Amino acid sequence: MPRFLSAVSHRYAALTLLCLSLLAAAGGIFWYSRATASAAPNDATASSAGWADTPADDAQSGSGILLGLARDAMRDGRLLAPAGSNAWEFYLSVLQLEPQNRVAQEALRESFPRAADEIEHTINRKELEEARREIDLLREFDRDNFTLALLGGKLSAARNIVMRQHEAEAERIRQAAAQAVQAR
Repeated sequence: MPRFLSAVSHRYAALTLLCLSLLAAAGGIFWYSRATASAAPNDATASSAGWADTPADDAQSGSGILLGLARDAMRDGRLLAPAGSNAWEFYLSVLQLEPQNRVAQEALRESFPRAADEIEHTINRKELEEARREIDLLREFDRDNFTLALLGGKLSAARNIVMRQHEAEAERIRQAAAQAVQAR
């Protein structure tokens, strides 16, 4: 048995070493591409565009990346799910960087009705924790929206129904167990 554990630990060590090597290579490639990209614009373009390494430029580039990710997520149909990789989270991240970003605000405003419909479908599928997460996402954008109050009520009702179903199932199991004990 110890020989088996030794072989397994060697495999994990080799796998970890491989992953670290890949991560280091990816980091090197990323660093090199960033270094060459920042050196690429000529001085006339850089001075006329006002390029400088300022926090505002970093926010702009971060916002641009997030807006691109959000557009890709919308195109792929990832409006609210999966968690961490959906259009709403990307747009909300843009608004954290730039609270007055019109593109993100407009995209969230336009997609709100579709997002509310998706949440309703999530509740109907009895994915109640996911529905709670999605409602919270929409509340980050528009806390006082009446549609969210309605969805919250529907979610609460669905939770009550599921709880009653579980209670009824537990009672049925208790009765079956009591009958089995009496039959002995």
